[in-house]
Amino acid sequence: MEFAAVFAATAIAAAIATLLMGLFANYPVALAPGMGINAFFTYTVVLGLGIPWDQALAAVLISGVIFLVISVTGVRRYVINAIPKNLKLAIGAGIGFFIAFIGLKNAGVVVSSPSTFVTLGDLSHPTVLLGLFGIILVFVLYSLHKKISRFAVILSIVAVAVIGLLLGAVFPSLKDLMPAYGGDNLGSVKDLKETFGKCFTAIPELLKNPSAYAVIFTFLFVDFFDTAGTLVAVGKDANLLDENGQMIGDDKAFLSDAVGTVVGSVLGTSTVTSYIESTTGIQSGARTGLSAVVVGLLFIVSLLFYPLFSVAGSIEVAPNVFYSPVTAMALVFVGAMMIGALKEIDWKDPIVVVCAFITIIMMLTAYSIAEGIAFGFIFYVLMMTVSKRHKEVSLPMYILALLFVVNFVIKFTVLQ
Repeated sequence: MEFAAVFAATAIAAAIATLLMGLFANYPVALAPGMGINAFFTYTVVLGLGIPWDQALAAVLISGVIFLVISVTGVRRYVINAIPKNLKLAIGAGIGFFIAFIGLKNAGVVVSSPSTFVTLGDLSHPTVLLGLFGIILVFVLYSLHKKISRFAVILSIVAVAVIGLLLGAVFPSLKDLMPAYGGDNLGSVKDLKETFGKCFTAIPELLKNPSAYAVIFTFLFVDFFDTAGTLVAVGKDANLLDENGQMIGDDKAFLSDAVGTVVGSVLGTSTVTSYIESTTGIQSGARTGLSAVVVGLLFIVSLLFYPLFSVAGSIEVAPNVFYSPVTAMALVFVGAMMIGALKEIDWKDPIVVVCAFITIIMMLTAYSIAEGIAFGFIFYVLMMTVSKRHKEVSLPMYILALLFVVNFVIKFTVLQ
């Protein structure tokens, strides 16, 4: 696949889905192709199973259409409302720990280690020090007067970006980036012809492959539960819950997500999903779809000004090692705010305690929101059944737990 075509497809699909989320659902949530599902698309489906990229896009298209049907028919609401309150709280807290860990990793404060899995990063490296400074700064600003604390994230991002530019060694200079601005980047839109619509013609060949059905199921499963987890996490802070604790207008949010996946596959990119990083905007005061509209428009602008935005993006500090000191602190900060959901969990119920712990720890160690939810659901149904409290478990929870088991069987047998 041509890089320019994929870049344009990603930006346009993200823009369409995010604008739809803002204008139609009125949710302050941004959407884009998920990084985890991108890796699955590339390394498992295309490189591992040998499925051509156009057929892989066809699988994304089919999963998106199924997701669309689920959203329209109301099956989605039935599923979300069946999740016990304590599990929803655990999911929200788990996502908080998850994105805080991503933030620390993106800052270079923690790094992978073959002996201890993770370890402290190189605190003598200027990029790591810059990221650590940003994390400290955002919490210091948050502790000050409310007039300042509400802008803690944006002030920290600006401060770290400016300091990074002044240091010179951390970021490339604006002068070096100038030749890449503007019209040259529009060429990526022209390259869309390399991927646009290829998913349609690839469907017949895809369906001849026995592995295709497992791939479609996995795409659908990850998209549905990543989106569900994100919306559950942002619901409370964004005042999107009714008096019964149920999401308001989430049918439109799921529909926007599903449309994004369909559009993305047609353009030439993998599954579009709701981004948990949206909580950064919510913590800064976003409560309506206006923030999503702004983000959607900025996705379009990024086609012209990608080099400028790359200043605040990832920096290669070593071969295949990238840090993001400008934005890392926002993830750590939001993660810290989200773990407040822990205080509302019923800690007197041993089954709830175990399932909350399993959900959170697996989300973090498996590096996947969907898989953390899967383990939490399976343990919940199993423990409630063994303890003879099965009547307290709704039928959809039994079905979901079974589907999660099937998903793992498919993932570690058919897709191996």
